[in-house]
Amino acid sequence: MRVLFAAFPVAARAFPVAPLAWALQNAGHEVRVATHPDLVRQVTEAGLAAVPVGQGEDLAALTDLTRNPALADHPGGGLHIGTGECPDWGARWYRTTRAFAALRPLLEELTGTVVRWRSDLVLWDPFCLPAAVAARVGGAAHARLLWGRDNIAWLRGRSARYQDQSPDFPEPLEETMQQLLEPYGLPYAEELVLGQWTVDPMPPGIRLSAPGVRYENVRWVPYGGGGTVPERLRGRPLRPRVWAAGEGFTEALRELDIEVVGTSDAVPLVQLLPSCSAVVHHGGAEVFASAAAAGVPQLIVPEPTWGEEAAAVQLVRKGAGVALDRRESDPESLRAALRSVLEDCREGAAAWREELARLPGPAELVPVLEKLTSHHQRI
Repeated sequence: MRVLFAAFPVAARAFPVAPLAWALQNAGHEVRVATHPDLVRQVTEAGLAAVPVGQGEDLAALTDLTRNPALADHPGGGLHIGTGECPDWGARWYRTTRAFAALRPLLEELTGTVVRWRSDLVLWDPFCLPAAVAARVGGAAHARLLWGRDNIAWLRGRSARYQDQSPDFPEPLEETMQQLLEPYGLPYAEELVLGQWTVDPMPPGIRLSAPGVRYENVRWVPYGGGGTVPERLRGRPLRPRVWAAGEGFTEALRELDIEVVGTSDAVPLVQLLPSCSAVVHHGGAEVFASAAAAGVPQLIVPEPTWGEEAAAVQLVRKGAGVALDRRESDPESLRAALRSVLEDCREGAAAWREELARLPGPAELVPVLEKLTSHHQRI
């Protein structure tokens, strides 16, 4: 097969495609990753073939959703939803569809890439709807590759149900899809928003499934880029090592008898986590899933942007860490919470790691992708 990954043009979204891309290459398939020229280095350093798209587009304009006027009145720009709850789902769905439109400038180049290379399968970021349209034009099978909870499918389901009950409800998705489909004369199909199927690497317990979507689950494999291992990471730390994502965390924790490593140290998590006694962060999917896979206890102060609160709930449920309300995260509370993590959560984190290790890995997903591609591909 020829498999094209369409990655959202920021490094944090480009990195998660690597483990599955490696598995496909190791199985003998051809793999390329389409992303913005400014992200090509991250792709090629992972040993993958990069295809630059959006060469005339300003990267910040594509990725900074806060520049979108539709998002400007929303504090923090968060698109999170509670598990099974979201009283303002309509407003969040509207903001999500406005975010979809940001990547429209990539449509022509993505379509050209799929058609010229004769891609068999396109795996695309949930926000990269132009990749789904490109796959449809080129006759390729296509699926979404998640990097967090499936808030998009959940919100889309709520919108569709509401539209059935209120036919006059103005569906905000229509305008975005019309702009993408008109150049090719294509009719709308739900798979262009939700994929023909969806690959979900999130740990069980924070997955958010939507009716009518076929999910193929896979184990999260941490990857955050390569690099030279710093001298201090080449042996065991003399004191408990704690990685803290944020200057505020770093300063608050320095009074404890621990070694604090901050984000300014620029060490890939995949190198750092095995030597850590704990991590402190806001609950982002990449850090949460990577720490869980490494068996490292966590202290989460969730900032509700996507699935952070769900991650905090699952962490506590597994006994693998502590969640602290951001409104109560003063320095003394942070230090007390971290003490609890270091003293009480090691066994829970280790047990969770063993549980996650039994999930199917990327190599086990490859035969599933082969069968689904054969079924959905339009020759």
